[in-house]
Amino acid sequence: MTTILPQHRIERVRYELAKRHVTVRKVEHSGDGFARITFAGDSLPGFQSQSFDDHIKFIFQDAAGNTVMRDYTPLAATAEQGELTLEFALHGHGAAASWAGQAAEGMQAIIAGPKGSMIIPAQQDWHLLVGDASSLPAIRRRLAELPASAHVEVLLLRGDSADAWSLPQQPAWHIVQVGDDAALLAALRGWQVPDGHGFAWCAGEGGLMRQARAVLLEEKQLPREGVKVAAYWRLGEADFHERLV
Repeated sequence: MTTILPQHRIERVRYELAKRHVTVRKVEHSGDGFARITFAGDSLPGFQSQSFDDHIKFIFQDAAGNTVMRDYTPLAATAEQGELTLEFALHGHGAAASWAGQAAEGMQAIIAGPKGSMIIPAQQDWHLLVGDASSLPAIRRRLAELPASAHVEVLLLRGDSADAWSLPQQPAWHIVQVGDDAALLAALRGWQVPDGHGFAWCAGEGGLMRQARAVLLEEKQLPREGVKVAAYWRLGEADFHERLV
């Protein structure tokens, strides 16, 4: 049995579930197909998000007046200032992309959660981050909080996006962007497991993530406690989220 040192141990915390009414304070376009929207609200103090892959329910009204709910990762939260920032992909055709594409100061929404955090220490010997556009906010947040000296490898599925994705970068970090599912799986199979105790994190479309899970657990034989794979979306379904391992 592998001994998990204290600096590698994952911590899980739970939060009291709450709904918070928020208002758009600022809209920024990152230039790579995403809108970064900062919300404010009197109910935000006390909001907690301690993990880069936390997810909240973002609740809004679509153009037809219907209530829509979608999962999003808090990109940044400054509770003491009453602000929360989310990042929205604009190259999709869903209700949330449409809402974000015309978001303006003063528009209102509701956020619920997160229910809790799975805190993966930054002191891992290595970090593997794998995902697509849906996981990019979580990966950006993780890279922003990791030390420059960390051993980091990132595999990204760009798909049909023609825009260059901007990511935090350090000389020792290795970031690869590929254009289709087969290339992502090939890159994952070609990845050499580093020495030491690390953590592999993957999120994206459900079918692809099931294949990634098989590569990591069966082919690479990583321990389950050192892997998290989540389906952030699934073809043909809206508002889908499932943890696979």
